[in-house]
Order: sequence, then C-alpha cells, then structure tokens
Amino acid sequence: MSSPRIPVTVLTGFLGAGKTTLLSNLIRDSKQRRLAILVNEFGEVSIDGTILRTDDKAGVEIHDLANGLVAYDDDEHFLPTMLALWQRRQQIDHVLIETSGLALPSAVMEQLQGPELAERFVLDATLAVVDTPLLLAGDFDSGHGQQDNAVASLFRQQLENADIVVLNKIDTLTDTAMLQAESTVRELAPSIRFIELAYQAKLDTRLTLGLHLHEVSGSGHRHYGPVSSLPLNLRPLANQALLDGHSHGGLAAHSHGLATHKHFHEQDPGWQSFLIRSKDAQDAARLLAAVESIAREEALLRIKGHAASADGQGRLTLQAVRQRVQLQQEPETAAPRQAQLVFIGYHPSRPRIVERLRALTGTHWQ
Repeated sequence: MSSPRIPVTVLTGFLGAGKTTLLSNLIRDSKQRRLAILVNEFGEVSIDGTILRTDDKAGVEIHDLANGLVAYDDDEHFLPTMLALWQRRQQIDHVLIETSGLALPSAVMEQLQGPELAERFVLDATLAVVDTPLLLAGDFDSGHGQQDNAVASLFRQQLENADIVVLNKIDTLTDTAMLQAESTVRELAPSIRFIELAYQAKLDTRLTLGLHLHEVSGSGHRHYGPVSSLPLNLRPLANQALLDGHSHGGLAAHSHGLATHKHFHEQDPGWQSFLIRSKDAQDAARLLAAVESIAREEALLRIKGHAASADGQGRLTLQAVRQRVQLQQEPETAAPRQAQLVFIGYHPSRPRIVERLRALTGTHWQ
C-alpha cells in the first residue's frame, strides 16, 4: 500500500484521571496536526464528547463510541469508524483514542495489528493518565473488599499496557510527593518507558505525539516482541537511573501482549453505570450540594454530566471523582435541553440516588 500509515495514540486511565481535560488541552495545542478523536465511554451517553466539542477546534473531528468497550469483540463501531477515517486519510494526520475509564487499551492494540488495520494504521504510543493525589493516597491499592481489589487490578493492568504514564493533577504537589508517585508507578509497572508530568493538565505534544515507539526504523512494521530484538536506536538505555520526576524517567524493557484482555467487569457484574435525567433547570449551589452528599453516601467512583442553569446563564458542567466534586458554570455555552448525570460505581442504588436527587435539588429526576 503506497499511502503511509496513520499514527494512532491511545489514551487510557482510570475513571476521573483527567483524560478528557488533558486531551482537550492536547488537541488545542496541536494546531499543526489534523486530528481525529475517538471517545469511548462506559455509559449511556457521551458526556466527554460533548465537553470536547465545547471549544471550536479547527482541524479536529470527534467521534463518539458510547455504549460499549472500544475495539472489544462486541464493538460494532470501532472498525467501521477506523476504515472510514482511512478513506479520508488525506485530511487526517493523527488519530487519538480515549478509552473508557473501565477499559484496557489492549483491545485497540490488538485490532491495530489485525488484517483490516495493520497496513493502514500504526500504534504511535499508549498513554496511561493517573490521578496522582489518589495514587499517593492509596486509593488504587488492593483492600479487603471486592471493589478495592477490582480497582487495583484494573489500574495495574492499565499501567502495564502503557508506554507512557502521565502523572496528572500535580499542581499542588511537592517534589518529594512526585518522586514518591514515580516510584510507586514503577513498582506497579516496571516496563513503562517514560513518565511525564502534566501541569495544569497539559502535555508537550513533542513528548506525546509522533513518537514512533512501535515502528522499527526503515521497516515499516510494528514491534511488539522482546526488547532484545529491537535495533540499537530503539533499545532502552541500560541501567538508566530514575530522574528527578520533571523529565523522562529511566527506560525499561517493554512489550505489549497481543491477546485482548476481557474486561474485568464481565466477570464482576457489580460495576454499573446509569444515566439520570431531569427536564428542570438546576440551581448550581443545590446541585453541587446534592451530588456531594450522594458521593459520600453511595459507592460511586465517577459522576459527570451537565444541566441548564436555573438563573438562565448557560450550562452547568459537573465532574466528580469519588467524593471530590467540581461544578462549573459556562455562561457563554448553550444550555442543554435536559440535565443528564452519569453515575459509575460498584453496586450503586439507582432508585436511592434518584430519590436523593429529587429531595436535595427540589427538582424532578428520573
């Protein structure tokens, strides 16, 4: 095939790591590249896709892949979407894929090696975004309950499948804390190649796009085998010591498995996601207080959504990671027709959450 393959960057990371914010900043700073973005979410609607479309980004097209796990066996949309992008390859320089917070990137990696895509696309790099304060707080450690163990298992696997780990939400952390975070990451996943820091959820595009980490120089083929078979110019540096956390860490031998990891919640039906809607406009303070109360009461890992502001001043956008809730009012943004909140957690009670939302906001939810 005469046309060069299109590079693909995969963005993975646990629920609430900040993937969408980081991705929004990344594509805003990549004006020299014509990008195609595939956004996959564990939920009924694409809240993240809506967020990414808020700003006018010339040269960027966004595709929502909701209601499923991107590139997994039952995903009927991933392959046709990628092939459609290939048909317009003259208008696309790079593809970025944001996986859902409860998925592994290995399914995408395997599909890129399949007969339909291998000659059209090439994996550039896989980035795993980490909520650094939660990492330092031990929220991804194994515990005594099923939820703790499920979270720890998925988090570790996301790191193990990454080339680059991005330490996000670090703006208030000390150098000592960041060194501890880097040490923890390398203990969990010794094979990662780089650790990058995202101040204000921003990454240098030179360190994240166009890295060619899976393409051997001159051959046009990807490399997924033992590091010893790499040409010298792509081999890790031997005995490279950790740096100070503000630049690339030491490189280590790294290879990706080819078998698709079955999503862990297929074996553990406790993971659930549901959407709750309201046709009523919402008071910002009451909505924030309501969600903060619910986050303390229910086993929820992620809440996100939007609503029309009761004061008529645009849209309310809500993001919550565990018990940390943020609400922003965007007066210049068109208000949505109805409020939509996605809740993701471990055995959460939808009827109880609906009842609490009604009581605490004074509006009707269903």
